[in-house]
Amino acid sequence: MRFIKIRLVFYLLLICQLVVAQNSSKINWSADGNTYTILKDGNIVQVDPVTETESVIINKALLTEPESKQYLKPQSYSFNNNYTRLLIFTNTAKVWRYNTRGDYWILDIISGKLRKLGKSLPEQSLMFAKFSPDGKRVAYVSGHNIYAEEISSGSTTKLTDDGTRKLINGTFDWVYEEEFGCRDGFRWSPDGTKIAFWQVDARKIRDYYMLNTTDSIYSRIIPVEYPKVGEAPSPVRIGVVNLSNRYTTWMNIEGDPQQHYLPRMEWAGKNELVVQQLDRKQQESKLIYCNAGNGSSHTFWAESSNTWVDLNTDNPVGWNWVNGGKDFIWISEKDGWRHIYRISRDGKTETLLTKGNYDIGEIKCIDETRNRIYFTASPDNATQLYLYSVPVDKGNFLQKVGNVFQKVKEVVTNTKDEPELISSKELKGTNEYNISPNGKLAIHSFSNHNTPNVSEWISLPDNKPLHADKSIAANIKTDSRVNIEFLKLVTADNITLDAWINKPENFDSTKKYPVVFYVYGEPAGSTVLDTYGSQDNFLYNGDMRADGYIQVAIDNRGTPMLKGAAWRKSIYRKIGNINVIDMAEGFKKMLNTHPYMDKERTAVWGWSGGGSSTLNLLFRYPDLFKTGIAIAAVANQLFYDNIYQERYMGLPQENREDFINGSPVTYAKNLKGNLLYIHGTGDDNVHFSNAEVLVNELIKYGKQFQYMPYPNRSHSISEGAGTFQHLSTLYTNYLKAHCPPGAK
Repeated sequence: MRFIKIRLVFYLLLICQLVVAQNSSKINWSADGNTYTILKDGNIVQVDPVTETESVIINKALLTEPESKQYLKPQSYSFNNNYTRLLIFTNTAKVWRYNTRGDYWILDIISGKLRKLGKSLPEQSLMFAKFSPDGKRVAYVSGHNIYAEEISSGSTTKLTDDGTRKLINGTFDWVYEEEFGCRDGFRWSPDGTKIAFWQVDARKIRDYYMLNTTDSIYSRIIPVEYPKVGEAPSPVRIGVVNLSNRYTTWMNIEGDPQQHYLPRMEWAGKNELVVQQLDRKQQESKLIYCNAGNGSSHTFWAESSNTWVDLNTDNPVGWNWVNGGKDFIWISEKDGWRHIYRISRDGKTETLLTKGNYDIGEIKCIDETRNRIYFTASPDNATQLYLYSVPVDKGNFLQKVGNVFQKVKEVVTNTKDEPELISSKELKGTNEYNISPNGKLAIHSFSNHNTPNVSEWISLPDNKPLHADKSIAANIKTDSRVNIEFLKLVTADNITLDAWINKPENFDSTKKYPVVFYVYGEPAGSTVLDTYGSQDNFLYNGDMRADGYIQVAIDNRGTPMLKGAAWRKSIYRKIGNINVIDMAEGFKKMLNTHPYMDKERTAVWGWSGGGSSTLNLLFRYPDLFKTGIAIAAVANQLFYDNIYQERYMGLPQENREDFINGSPVTYAKNLKGNLLYIHGTGDDNVHFSNAEVLVNELIKYGKQFQYMPYPNRSHSISEGAGTFQHLSTLYTNYLKAHCPPGAK
């Protein structure tokens, strides 16, 4: 579930469907990177981080719909290149997980004229609108087709005609969005004369039918094109449509479209595209140039793995060209570590920029002017995160700097192979950064297990706060109530696992406390992170520490922690086995070495992949875990989607036994303890059929358990009045009843 490497404060993971694709409160940097804009009191305000001055550049009155006089309330907005026009996204609606469909308006800033785009199209139907490079047009998707609209005249051209629910132009189907992060499916050419776009052909993909039984007296079928594991992928192709004649040239990319994926595509020049292709097993990644004029293509760089090849980045928009487009920056695990490479345009020369036995997390900024790439990493403690930098080009300093003194400084600081630590050594924990496009400024946020989040504006590369009184150093506070211990557990298999223990208030080591084990365990995320609040139970209705519970988590092999590719990929074809063994053996070691943990009051719980882990632990270690609460679990791995499951487990046609051996339903007959199982009937991600096959298996073997289906709720179980409070109360009451709180 979920390709994106989530740093889990878990309810944020689970209600991701409520998080909009473009948040109105995020930083909208100016093109020069010296200022940014925000929505404040309905106005668009420009902020200078250095002087802290704010100025209203778009008054709320200009964002008022002319006829109804209603304020538009932007979800997001963007300016054209010369800041004379504003594109506003409003009245949004959810498409699967994110609010990517709605209405777009154009504001002419000089005249103050505001008008709606796509007036002839259905309301709330436009997606991914963006200015052409010259600012004269806006392109968008509506009804699975692509349109281009002239701003001055309002004249609209329909660029594709064949779009349907199953033949999708300019956006993606369910599985591409979920597992590859693909939503925005078209790109303007640099000269604005063409648009490159994906077309997803899901006509051969079978629908999974969800059933809405509550919104009318007759049930309503909700079909979702959903390729289950073992089913061939939807064929995907890339076309380039010429705006002058609406003619589409299709890229001729080698390989069977039903056995490959095309998860990334960008323009590589005026008439050339660069495309990433993955084979169906996602073990071979090819980078391909396509001629936008005649559709010809050729592979210029490739890598492979006997497990899987990760995507270069979680962000599916953009390509990191450097050196005037002669090279690009790429992330690969080809040497066993997640490293940054500089690759020549022809693919013949590659330079490893981050040398050493450590992983990088994310690239945060490429500042060619100062010859730096900023990235996150944590070479010494994978539960934490820090900012580092390395040179973009060690041999070309004179082109990167502006004066002799700066040249000398860059040569001295950037000729080492070791990355330069930018974060303060004193701030041990999780350091996150939002860096300006020019690499000069950043918002730096810090927290750890006992330090609430605090942030500051800093300058780079010197890491100096812009305002001493608002710096982290001046405002950092430790939460004295927290009693969390991070530790390393060495299992009987000699595997070292990171873990934490969150002890109750007024802890007395001579007494025994109930233990609640929080799990996830799959390649999409980890539960052991040194961040504030990630050791708290968001679902518990009350204060677990005050009520006398010990809370624990253990990071098993196969999570996306920055511990090397061998750690992450050891789970290949072993989901439901190696991760469950690590969690069980780690928990057993924890119980045996901490006498204040009550072995008779042990509970385990998790959501999604964590729900699957909960079931496996409860069924396969019935004497170790007395109580389990599993939410939205994959009970049978053969029921999940092909991109995720085949990436990590292979093809069931070749190794079906691995899927069966890792599925909780296989072991349901072993249930001895207390089980509460929860699932939303409208879950388009982990289908409700998982719950029903599990229930049938438990019934078959006469196992008693508690079961709660939430009608029409999605994977997050977040929809409907009173839902969260009900879920929280259900969870809490069950835990208290079967794993009673308090010291003994």
